[in-house]
Amino acid sequence: MSVLDAMFKGDLVSYAVSLVLLGMSVCSWVVILWKAWLLSRAHQDVVRSTAAFWQSASIEQALPRVRAFDREELVLPLLEATQLPSAGTLATAGDKSQQLTRVLRDALHSVLHKLQSGQVLLATVGSTSPFVGLLGTVWGIYHALVSMAGGGQVTIDKVAGPVGEALIMTAVGLAVAIPAVLGYNILGRGIGRIEADLEGFARDLRELLVTKP
Repeated sequence: MSVLDAMFKGDLVSYAVSLVLLGMSVCSWVVILWKAWLLSRAHQDVVRSTAAFWQSASIEQALPRVRAFDREELVLPLLEATQLPSAGTLATAGDKSQQLTRVLRDALHSVLHKLQSGQVLLATVGSTSPFVGLLGTVWGIYHALVSMAGGGQVTIDKVAGPVGEALIMTAVGLAVAIPAVLGYNILGRGIGRIEADLEGFARDLRELLVTKP
């Protein structure tokens, strides 16, 4: 009997477990491929955008140059945040250093939230899919033993086949979890590298604007 036959041979619970694992696998692979492409672009954008900024004569001149390179809009929000609001509001309370710290922190959090999107799904799939597969295995073994118990004498030959088929669900759960965990860890390293670059740029930008008359 093939793997697919073993997966889809059963009752409603077996079908539901199989569909859940299939959905988890599809979603995790979509996120992995999409995030790998996104982070590759984002890393190039950050490098080119920050280089274009420091080669500009002023922030006003830097804005359109950064906008041309920053396809994922990771650096541009930091620059736009430094355009401090007019006086007369609580947002302008305190000295310039405090205002820049606040607006750059908020802009950086927004950018990092964009980079982190999809990571929760990978973590969830990696941690739960083995247990979903185990549920399918336990359910399959239970029904296999019940059906064999009602069929008369139970022998090793009769037990090995149905139980082996049920154990396939555990293997499928692991096959779904392993790529999700690897993707989460590898993509997390890429996100951390971009995050460090953005934090460094935000810190340098703040120091530049604080000392600027």
